[in-house]
Amino acid sequence: MAYTPKNGKVDYVVFGLSVFLIFCLLFESFMELPVWVAWLGRWHPLILHFPIVLLLVAIFLGLTGRPIPNLLLTLAVISALITAISGFFLGKETGGKGDLLLWHQWLGGGLALLSAIWYGLEGLPLKHKVPVKIIQVLVLGLIVITGHYGGMITHGEDFLALPKDKKQDIIPENPLIYAHIVQPILENKCVKCHNPNKRKGELLMTDIPSLIKGGETGTALVPGNPMESEMIRRLHLPLEDEEHMPPKGESPLTESEMGILEEWISLGASDTLQLEHLESTQPLTALIKEMMEPDPLEKWTSLPVVADTTLIGLGSDYLTISRLASTTNALKVNVYMPPQYDPQMVLKLEPIHQNIVELDMSGLPLGMAELAFAANCPNLEWLEIDRSPITDVQLDTLKNLSKLRLLKVYETQIGNQSLPILKQWNTLESLYIWSTQVSESALDELKRENPDLLIENGIDTEIKSYFQALDSIPKNENP
Repeated sequence: MAYTPKNGKVDYVVFGLSVFLIFCLLFESFMELPVWVAWLGRWHPLILHFPIVLLLVAIFLGLTGRPIPNLLLTLAVISALITAISGFFLGKETGGKGDLLLWHQWLGGGLALLSAIWYGLEGLPLKHKVPVKIIQVLVLGLIVITGHYGGMITHGEDFLALPKDKKQDIIPENPLIYAHIVQPILENKCVKCHNPNKRKGELLMTDIPSLIKGGETGTALVPGNPMESEMIRRLHLPLEDEEHMPPKGESPLTESEMGILEEWISLGASDTLQLEHLESTQPLTALIKEMMEPDPLEKWTSLPVVADTTLIGLGSDYLTISRLASTTNALKVNVYMPPQYDPQMVLKLEPIHQNIVELDMSGLPLGMAELAFAANCPNLEWLEIDRSPITDVQLDTLKNLSKLRLLKVYETQIGNQSLPILKQWNTLESLYIWSTQVSESALDELKRENPDLLIENGIDTEIKSYFQALDSIPKNENP
């Protein structure tokens, strides 16, 4: 029995689109698209879901033995061919093609052409439907594989990879600036569009030589000169500017990330530069250390759970307890001087000692019991014991606090004997220590051994006298 066309004009459309698609795939290297034709390719991401849905519905009906409406299959095949052709146009606009894009292009073309063959077979009086069933299964498989490659092009090769262990992303103590800091920034924000498989603007951003080589607009990186580096120029363009990178809709770089890139480039864009090579006063040092600081909410996840009712029960008019964040069990405790002081108002906090991260006992007549309690708070990062009668002996009880970042001990009785204790706290970032028995030479020694430690030793005497003179109300000699 001869084949009777379902619709002669539609058959010619399917045949013509198929021939044009084959021509595009075979003679791509000889083609130069007009601007308006290349623009049509940008519709590819918008229309590709339409034929996928229609083909899946048709496949489901075919494999379950149900009749496939002619209109459904016709729309599915024509839209699949148009999608494959628009994808070819889009691929031509991106410039250099990597393996992923080539595979996606040929698989997408094969999917559309196989769908056209299926359309043609549906018009034949076949005694057995096995060939059609095979084609339906093959089309289903191509939909999955082609979509997978498309996802990897758009979102990166590890798009469907299992989540990485976060420990793998921890920055080492003395990181290589490029390998551990700069490269991860580029991979997260830039490489998705500038890799061997999707070389947008002919630019690769996977290594330093490729950045220096640049793309269609020239070099992207000028070592020693961030303002002449194209990648930095585009980062600072307004978001609505077409040249702004990353493009609108993508996650932009933070101010800190842009600062790191600029400082790294200004220092020569080396791949051997390490954190220990930098002066502590260099801006890049502070930016990297800020990045290395763990997320506070994450580091507090292991703290014991404490109920709000417990906090309310332990609090009083002269003792307040609050969470450092609404969703965390890390606590801040402020103790104020009551009319009748009793050490028990501090010691009763024992049930929550593991949760206390900040403790303020300023101005209290502290004794050994309260200092011993503070020493027993393993997660204590912030301690204020200024304006209290503590001495070197009492401060010594705190020497095992391994997470202390801030300490206020001004207007106390501590002296130079406390220097070894202050030196051993390598986590200490801020120290407030004026009006004590600690000598200036001891503080200078402490600063030399720990240059990153911020030491606040009070206002300069001359400056203080100057402001006191300004604030004084002159006496009236002749009332």
